[in-house]
Amino acid sequence: MIMIMKYDIYSLGIMVAVISFLGFSLENLWLSLTKGFIDNRNMNAPFLMGYGLLVVGMYLLLGTPENMALAEMVPVDRSKGEKFFVYFLCAFAVVTVGELILGHLMEKICGIQYWNYNWIPLHITQYTSIPTSIGFAAIITSFMGACFDPIMSVITMIPAQEAKSASIILMLIMSTDLIASFSKMHRTRSLNTKWQIQTRRSHLKTT
Repeated sequence: MIMIMKYDIYSLGIMVAVISFLGFSLENLWLSLTKGFIDNRNMNAPFLMGYGLLVVGMYLLLGTPENMALAEMVPVDRSKGEKFFVYFLCAFAVVTVGELILGHLMEKICGIQYWNYNWIPLHITQYTSIPTSIGFAAIITSFMGACFDPIMSVITMIPAQEAKSASIILMLIMSTDLIASFSKMHRTRSLNTKWQIQTRRSHLKTT
């Protein structure tokens, strides 16, 4: 079994899927609150793989707030609050840079505006803003501090062979969907909206 830090690779693969689903749900919650609808978020399956890869990638790079892999950044004698603050700053930087890169890549490669934060105060270009970066960084830091290890402890209870099969299947579903959806957006130069449900009134729109 391939171990990465204290978890095996297949358990981390399942965690990627869990976080990808949570990311899909979080984006739709944001859409519902700000625009009054939810949709498929340009995917076919209810997973946004970028979230899963980002958060698990941060775990591999930084660990968790209380057990940071880059221990020299926060000596062990530092308070819990100091450790969480440093982790928050790292998450803030990753989110800000990540949104800028992804937004500009989508515009350059697919010719579409994936999202637009121009309406948000303190935006930095249309693809990132101080408030959204603070919000995402706070969510990531809280999740990594309070939820990551407990969820992983449940995942690692799955028998090894079943966990391997589930991880491989989930990663195949997500990666295939990601490639197919982005290929379609590149080809059509438009968003891959398959369905949209208004949450402020009972109405279903399909495309």
